[in-house]
Amino acid sequence: MATMTSISWTTTIFSEKLSYRNDNVQVCGMEDYKACARTLAEAFYDDDVAFYFLDVPDNGGKTRADLWPLHLEILEYIVCAHIHNGLVLSIGENHEGVALWMPPGKNMDDWFTIFRTGMWRLWFKLTTEGKRRYFGEFMDVLHQTKINALGETDKHAWYLVYIGVTPSARGRGYARKLIEHVTSQVDAKGGAPCYLESSHTRNVPMYQRYGFIKHSRVLLGPDSEKPVPLDIMIRPPMIYNEKTGRRISTVGRKLGSS
Repeated sequence: MATMTSISWTTTIFSEKLSYRNDNVQVCGMEDYKACARTLAEAFYDDDVAFYFLDVPDNGGKTRADLWPLHLEILEYIVCAHIHNGLVLSIGENHEGVALWMPPGKNMDDWFTIFRTGMWRLWFKLTTEGKRRYFGEFMDVLHQTKINALGETDKHAWYLVYIGVTPSARGRGYARKLIEHVTSQVDAKGGAPCYLESSHTRNVPMYQRYGFIKHSRVLLGPDSEKPVPLDIMIRPPMIYNEKTGRRISTVGRKLGSS
């Protein structure tokens, strides 16, 4: 296995500020968080995972349109947390595509991040069942599933927490660019695992094209009337072979061309 040097990768990727063009990826800062959050809110408006702690029996019969302001607010907190502790990428003139990456050894669950991003307000804005789902189930399931899936390699892994493109901008290759902005640099530095949870089965083939392999499936609310599935996917460490123009898994499996 290649030597893991996650600090140098993080420094390289964070320091690269690309020009603000329609088809170029850029690293976002706090001045961009509202626009990035709105893109993700639009992209995940029909997503059952994103609304798992909002579409709850004790919300007074609210529709997703009614829940939109809180849905957007939650994503503003999450984008801020990734600007502070992770990596927020966008593409498009108006941030029509956004990806939230968490580098190796980083997370957004520490109390300092929860306080300065405003995420603590969720405790007062979610319903009783919403709080149970978010704080008592959702966060624990995601955390433990990632550890179980990656094992000892968890500390070396890049985590694609969110990636979304507004409906009007889909089909332009934005998702590929937002993913490969990180994976290509990670591969060039010797390879490291990348991890994600796909909240919709239609996206699994897309991630497979970028080298992710379906690992397992977990259910949110497994005992409820409508369990919500998450497909766990891992991209194994790869290196780029300049002679063949292919990326080769360090565990011995070729996965796609450059």
